[in-house]
Amino acid sequence: MINVAKERIFDYNKSVSEIAYELGFKYPQHFTRLFKQRVEQSPNEYRMLN
Repeated sequence: MINVAKERIFDYNKSVSEIAYELGFKYPQHFTRLFKQRVEQSPNEYRMLN
């Protein structure tokens, strides 16, 4: 799932919250926390640095 999230994060037409909901998260904060644990960057940081 993290690999899918990494790909979707570069769809600049969608917010991180929209991506979280698409991936089945009830709360975007849970997605952000999991993403940061696995990638060691927040979704927004990852989006800006890559």
